[in-house]
Amino acid sequence: MTSPDRADDRPLTVVDEHAHTWSPAAARARFREGLAGPTAGIAAGHTQANLISVPADWAYDVLLFCQRNPKPCPVLDVTDAGSWTTVLAGGADLRTDLPRYRVWRNGELVDEPTDVRAYWREDLVSFLIGCSFTFEWALSAAGVPVRHVEQGRNVPMYVTDRRCRPGGRLHGPLVVSMRPVPPPRLAAAIRESSLLPAVHGGPVHCGDPSVLGIADLGRPDFGDPVVAEPDDIPVFWACGVTPQAAVTASRPPFALTHAPGQMFLTDARDEQYRVA
Repeated sequence: MTSPDRADDRPLTVVDEHAHTWSPAAARARFREGLAGPTAGIAAGHTQANLISVPADWAYDVLLFCQRNPKPCPVLDVTDAGSWTTVLAGGADLRTDLPRYRVWRNGELVDEPTDVRAYWREDLVSFLIGCSFTFEWALSAAGVPVRHVEQGRNVPMYVTDRRCRPGGRLHGPLVVSMRPVPPPRLAAAIRESSLLPAVHGGPVHCGDPSVLGIADLGRPDFGDPVVAEPDDIPVFWACGVTPQAAVTASRPPFALTHAPGQMFLTDARDEQYRVA
């Protein structure tokens, strides 16, 4: 399962060394105007979220799938049918305020626009799911390098051979994100991420990627490969792209999601989800 090649007319991320200082509202306004690209490192201290919107007759399946698989799918908010607003961000529009979306029909990816108003339906229920970009600030504060941010790349994500517990008609494999961590900082990475269970919490695996059925770290299914230092240990966290893998496997008639790594910036502060 791989993402399609970049279309020639897609807007690219504007590299801005001050993006970490943007407010979530300012970031959303830029995305609404067409800025697209990975959101790692943007609006420091604010929670980021994955998005999946499905017809109401599939909403219970998604909710059940998330409840049964809380590591990859920690739910932060669920909207009413047809609503494009969320309590996580006042005045935001879920149809326009993400950098890039994915449009799915019968499990097939059919479009990756920067605005989904043309695809919006009055029966859509949206789920906002915690994102590991949120805890990267805690990692950095604890001295853990975040290689993909340092290298200006999207985080690498991989489809594993681990199956999620099905929820109604929805089923599929676990997807993980990977960050290389120096051995002296491994305990800090595990500790800091574990304190934020609402954004995936601690890692699901550290070390040999073949344990997860991953054959080549240089060929992620989503995102970009990152360059690790010689002693770095690959550390894997459950990823909010998991519902997209489930869409591919389960083939609902219609769904909207975020593009991997291009998240919804909420007004919530990271510390709201810290358990200690």
